[in-house]
Amino acid sequence: MNTLTATKRSKTEKLYAIRNNGMVPAVVYGAQVENTLVSVLSTDFIKVLKVAGETSTIVLDIAGATEKEKATKIDVLIHEVQVDPVKGFPVHIDFLAVDMNKVVEVTVPLEFVGTAKAEKDGLGTLVKVLHEIDIEALPKDLPHNIEVDVSFISTLEDFIHAKDLKLPKGVVLMTEGSEVVALVAAAKEEKEEVAAVDLSAIEVEKKGKKEEEAPVSDAK
Repeated sequence: MNTLTATKRSKTEKLYAIRNNGMVPAVVYGAQVENTLVSVLSTDFIKVLKVAGETSTIVLDIAGATEKEKATKIDVLIHEVQVDPVKGFPVHIDFLAVDMNKVVEVTVPLEFVGTAKAEKDGLGTLVKVLHEIDIEALPKDLPHNIEVDVSFISTLEDFIHAKDLKLPKGVVLMTEGSEVVALVAAAKEEKEEVAAVDLSAIEVEKKGKKEEEAPVSDAK
C-alpha cells in the first residue's frame, strides 16, 4: 500500500508560506478522526496521486507537531484536490479517513480499451457517454479504474450499459444499470455544397458578348 508522509500544521500558519516551501496544505477528516490540519510534500503527493488516484487507499503517516507527540498512521482516500488553474499544481487536498472494515461509495474513472468493430467498418464514431461510475466496496477492494472493452460493438444497435461492465470481486455497481456507457453513432453524410448561380449576371454577360459580336454596318 502507498504511504505518504504528512506533518501537522496550525491554523496560524500562512498558506502561501507553506506552498512556498514546496508543501501542500491539507485537511484530514472522516472515520474516527477529528479534523486535522496537515501539510504534505508536493512532489511526494503527485507521485502517490498518479499511482493511487482518488479510489485507492493510502496510508497517511502524520508526524507529530512536536518531538514528544507520537506519529499516527491513518488509512485515507484522496477525496478532493484543488488545483491552481494557471500553473496546474495542487494547492489544497482533502483526505478522507476510512474504516477498512466498512464499505465506502466512490466514483471511479472508466478506461476504454479496444476498437469498436462498427467504427472499424466505417459505420460511425464511438461515443463515450459515461466517463466514470459509482461503486461500493471495502477500501481494500476499491479499483483504480474500470475497463470498458468496446471491441464487441459491431452495429449501430449495440450499446454498452453500466450493468454490462465487469467489476472486480467485492465491488458493487451503484450507478443505474440501464445507463448507457458507450455506443457507435452513425456517421453523418457530408452534403456537397453547390455555390448559388447568379442567372442575371450570366444573362448580362451573354448579352454583352452578342453586342460585341454583332457586325458594324458601313456608314453611307
